[in-house]
Amino acid sequence: MNIIDNDLLSIQEARILSENASEAQKKLAVFPQEKLDEIVERIAKELDKYSKELAIMSHDETDYGKWEDKYIKNRFVCEYLPKILRGMRCVGVINDDKKNKTMDIGVPKGVIIALCPATSPVSTTIYKALIAIKSGNAIIFSPHPRAKNTIHKVLDIMIHTAETYGLPSGALSYLHTVAKAGTIELMNHKSTSLIINTGVPKMLKEAYKSGKPVIYGGNGNGPAFIERTADIRNAVKDIINSKIFDNGMVSAAEQAVVVDSPIAAEVKQEMKSNGAYFMSEQESKILGLLLFNQDGSMNPQMVGKSAYELAKRAGFSVPESTTILISEQKYVSENNPYSKEKLCPVLAYYIEDDWMHACEKCIELLLNEKKGHTLVIHSKDEDVIRQFALKKPVGRVLVNTPATFGSMGITTNLFPAMTLGSGSAGEGMTSDNISPMNLIYIRKVGYGVRKIENIFNEVFITKKNSENYMEYSSEDLKFFQDILKKIMNEIE
Repeated sequence: MNIIDNDLLSIQEARILSENASEAQKKLAVFPQEKLDEIVERIAKELDKYSKELAIMSHDETDYGKWEDKYIKNRFVCEYLPKILRGMRCVGVINDDKKNKTMDIGVPKGVIIALCPATSPVSTTIYKALIAIKSGNAIIFSPHPRAKNTIHKVLDIMIHTAETYGLPSGALSYLHTVAKAGTIELMNHKSTSLIINTGVPKMLKEAYKSGKPVIYGGNGNGPAFIERTADIRNAVKDIINSKIFDNGMVSAAEQAVVVDSPIAAEVKQEMKSNGAYFMSEQESKILGLLLFNQDGSMNPQMVGKSAYELAKRAGFSVPESTTILISEQKYVSENNPYSKEKLCPVLAYYIEDDWMHACEKCIELLLNEKKGHTLVIHSKDEDVIRQFALKKPVGRVLVNTPATFGSMGITTNLFPAMTLGSGSAGEGMTSDNISPMNLIYIRKVGYGVRKIENIFNEVFITKKNSENYMEYSSEDLKFFQDILKKIMNEIE
């Protein structure tokens, strides 16, 4: 009897892929920017032909979200992202300052391990491959088990196209035998330089244990604050359009709405006019029990379902035209399901007396899951906006825009990205919208512009007439002269 151990097969494949990627990246590292750009353009153009087919395939395989919205995301990374990448220099001389005689040299990180989510498997895979190749890196994907067939197809198209136009074999690859053991082997392999984990929190601990740099584009518990000076109609429209996109699957989408009390009644009415259903206390309780498992993890059977389907599963009726389910809340707690991230069109709803109390509520929500992802504020008061930007423990603050589209760089000038660094100050490697510039290190070059024997005169004498001149005592000057003399003697 033949017994096949998938873990061992996956580990062996991971080692082979890593070694091949390391060799391929050595060749890729000498490619000029123009050649890398050509490969990126060819991949994007070819995949754009399959955008709709892959959107439907990913929906059918994962049973998450709406294929129509996944199609939009696929076109976003195949059409808009390449436009932004054009002209961006990532390798070789990326900055040459003739005046100060310094240069910046972009150097690829090396071999990148990429983990993609089942929520946006196609667009995230394409995006990561494009920014990795743009910056001269090899990249190996560990497909999400729930979306592996779709991710395999995406990568097969990319690999064939890229290698046709000169990408070294092995520079773009993926695990065929998908197993946790293989993914861990990829992350721990000596050739691995960087790990990008997008929306796979169960593998985050193993990623950190590898000792390699980790970029985590993770889950978020971002609130939206509607302040009393806001354009209420636009704010409500933005929030609902954002939260219903792909049935709430985007991690940056709003999870709670905090409303300034003077406009609370108007906001609620506008929400209802846009198809929102405010649940009763009992309905909220029943749905809340279904959103998460007993261990606190998200219930995958509720992820990416429409508001109508969610209500049906919870045993209460709403009109089929319902866009979003809203639970009115007062408090934030770890045990409250509405205080957490919900990857479906469900929002918590809080009313606060003024912007200062709203500020505190937003901080509570952000810290409840400690991810510090994204915050939205709808306001015309620049002072309040500035206070929110200064005080919030969050990676990005968006102003008067839908969280989903603003965070991805569709309705803002943030870099167009499917991996959004999460974590506020002191937490996480970066809060950037991840771009090719996060996948290189910059070698600094500085030309000599002054002689060491002239430093004393330049620093301590010629500056005498400047406004920053400091009067030195004779003892200070003798001290500096002695140091300079010692340096010069050692050089001689």
